[in-house]
Amino acid sequence: MTLPRTAKKTVCFLDEYCEAFKDIFPEVRSFESFKNLLLGIISEEKRKTLPAIAKVTGLKNAQSLHHFISNSPWSTQEFQNRRLEILSNALKGEKFILIIDDTGDRRKGKTTEYIARQYIGNLGKVDQGIVSVNAYGIVDEVTFPLLFKIYKPQQQLAPGDKYKSKPELAGEIISELRNKGWNFQVILADSFYGESSKFRQVLNDYNLQYALAIRSNHKFCIPDNQQDAATEWQEFDRKFTNGNTETRYIREISLGEQNEEIRYWVTTTDKDKLPKVSTTYIMTNLPGDILQEVGNIYGLRTWIEYGFKQIKNELGWADYRFTDYPNIQRWWEIVFTAYTMISLQSETFINFAAQSEPINSPSVMDNFQQHPHWQPHISWKSILNNLRLIIQPSIFLSLLTPWLSVFRLPSLYYTLLKLIDFMNHFHAYVPSG
Repeated sequence: MTLPRTAKKTVCFLDEYCEAFKDIFPEVRSFESFKNLLLGIISEEKRKTLPAIAKVTGLKNAQSLHHFISNSPWSTQEFQNRRLEILSNALKGEKFILIIDDTGDRRKGKTTEYIARQYIGNLGKVDQGIVSVNAYGIVDEVTFPLLFKIYKPQQQLAPGDKYKSKPELAGEIISELRNKGWNFQVILADSFYGESSKFRQVLNDYNLQYALAIRSNHKFCIPDNQQDAATEWQEFDRKFTNGNTETRYIREISLGEQNEEIRYWVTTTDKDKLPKVSTTYIMTNLPGDILQEVGNIYGLRTWIEYGFKQIKNELGWADYRFTDYPNIQRWWEIVFTAYTMISLQSETFINFAAQSEPINSPSVMDNFQQHPHWQPHISWKSILNNLRLIIQPSIFLSLLTPWLSVFRLPSLYYTLLKLIDFMNHFHAYVPSG
């Protein structure tokens, strides 16, 4: 009996992370394609198309990658479950803030499933594109992806589809996460969800705390003859993820005989002019003295929206060239898996592990930190930049190999192999059950 061959190695830390998914794939070629996709997705290549990923990972063409997405018989649901299991193991029961947001991408053509002229939030206008509703977690200022659901416009429903609004999809995500035991302490969302009674009903059904945006012309807007319904403006320090602070203003608004559990707040950078871009109206059921808390907690939602735009640009969320949603779904899951891998390398998650020994010894880290472009782990992007430094020798070897077949430079080839060997001293944190 011939034993199956071992999958080709990429870079140590990536191989260690991918090993947690290995049993999901029915054949070694599928597992290799998965590793190559993750390697290409976290690379500095601007467009994460399959041909571009094939080039930077040393593949002759993108055929194997395309087959992996379109035809390889692995379960997308099982893959998602494994990613969430890894995240759950990493959290060690810690509570986190859950953020609901939707994102859209302009797409040309008419053959892609669920493409339609619709409002694209990140563009701020109606255009032809695809929209998904997404859930992310944030703990100690580290973000991580949870679930997404495609929004299916009424005019593009396929046979068997049932129309669901974005708030309904968000409610389904909340229900799925709660039923799986996820322990989030407060939910943040913008006014599209905050003003949806169906979405709020789901939160109430699970007795969840929330801070939801509402529009300035919502029912709590104060008539001119009821200005005393609002408290005096008070200053608070808006704390940002980089440690900086900025003076903001906040006040609570009373609606008289309303549901006492729900409170309304306004935060702004200018209490006199109330500039639209920096004034937020918030509905919350957070209890107690939350003057400082509500402004900073809801401020995280704005930051995560910006952060996801960065993630989309860095990891190629919209760079797929598929028209069938099952393939698009696979692509998005793989992007979320790359996103998860990066988040797990943060000091926050590594500290949750309570390791008696560091993942990477001080001597190893001292060597890597001598690189002039190495960055302290203060943000998700800095972690990604450091991982990109580690994969550089492998990417460079893939790009140079065609030239080395033309011009024989064995010393350069073996020097790059030696440098890759040094990179393999860096290990990934992969939580276990």
